[in-house]
Amino acid sequence: MKIDNLKPFDGQHCETTTTGTLLLQLHIELSEPMLFGLGEGLGYIFWNMKSMDYPFIGGRVKPDVLTENIARNLNLELTVNETSSVQKAWDNVKSLIDNGQAVGLKLDCFHLEYFSRPFHFAGHYTALYGYDSENAFLVDTNQQGGLVKTTLKSLELARAEKGPMSSKNLYYTLHKTDNDFDLRTAILKAIRNNAAEHINPPITNIGYKGILKTSSEIIKWFKLSKDIENDFKMTAMLMEKAGTGGALFRNLYRDFLKESYELLKLDKLKQGHIEFVEIAKLWKNVSDLFIKVSETRDIKYIEEASEILKILSIKEKNTMELLATI
Repeated sequence: MKIDNLKPFDGQHCETTTTGTLLLQLHIELSEPMLFGLGEGLGYIFWNMKSMDYPFIGGRVKPDVLTENIARNLNLELTVNETSSVQKAWDNVKSLIDNGQAVGLKLDCFHLEYFSRPFHFAGHYTALYGYDSENAFLVDTNQQGGLVKTTLKSLELARAEKGPMSSKNLYYTLHKTDNDFDLRTAILKAIRNNAAEHINPPITNIGYKGILKTSSEIIKWFKLSKDIENDFKMTAMLMEKAGTGGALFRNLYRDFLKESYELLKLDKLKQGHIEFVEIAKLWKNVSDLFIKVSETRDIKYIEEASEILKILSIKEKNTMELLATI
C-alpha cells in the first residue's frame, strides 16, 4: 500500500522535509527556507553535562517546536500522538496510510537501514507514505536518498528507541482549517517571534548570550578534552552537514530573509538578509577552525574561533533587534 500521487519534499533538513511533504499533500508548496522561517526555527544552544562525551552546539529551536510554529502561523490543525504500545503505534499510522494520509514520524535514525553511517539521534523525522509486508516507505532528506525504505522491524525499533530527545512512537498529521493564511502576515509574525526569542534568552547558554558563552567555553573544552580530534571534527560535521543546510542553520535563515524581502520589499528585511550573509560566512569559519584544531591540536585555532564567536554574538543580537521592529 502506497499513497498515490504523493509528491515528496526535496529538503536538506529532516523536520522541514517531513512537514513539507505533509504540506504538499495539502497543496501548500513553500520553499525549505520559507518553512524554516515560518517555523521560527533559528536558535542557539550550548549544552554541556558530565554525562556527555563532549558539548553540544545547536542552531535551531528544539525538536517538535518548528512544526508547531509552522502549523500555527499557517492556521493549520496539527495533531500529535504518542503511545508506549509498539503495536498500537503501528496500527495507528497504518490506518492513516490506508486512508491516504501521509504521516510524520519522529524516531532514532540509528535503526534506519538506508543510513550509510548510523548514529543515535532520536530527534530525526521522516514522512511515512506506504508499506508492504516487509518494508515501510519513507520520505527523508535528499542526502539520505529522498524516497527510501526500511524494514518494518527497523522502523519499529527506531520509533520506540529511548534516550535524549526521544518520544514514545510520536507521529503527527496536518490538516487545513476554515481559516486560510496570508503568507505576508505569517512571515512578519514569525520573524518578530523568532527575533524576540533569540534576543531574550531565559538562560545564558541560549540565544545570542549562548554564543558569547561558547566563546569562553570552547577554550575550557579544548583544555579538558580527552579526544580533541574526534570532539571538534564531529562538532564541525554537525554544524555543516547534519541536515542543517550549513552554517548552523544560518544559511536557511539567510535565504528565508531574501525570499521574504522579494515578497514584501521591506528595507529591514533586505538589511537583515545582508547581515545574515556575513553571519553565515562567520559560522562556516568557526566550523573550519574546528576542523583545523582536530587535525593539529593547536589551541590558536580555538582562540581564533573564540574571537569570531564574540563577533557573532553581537551581530546576531543587533540583527535580530532590527528584525524585531519590522
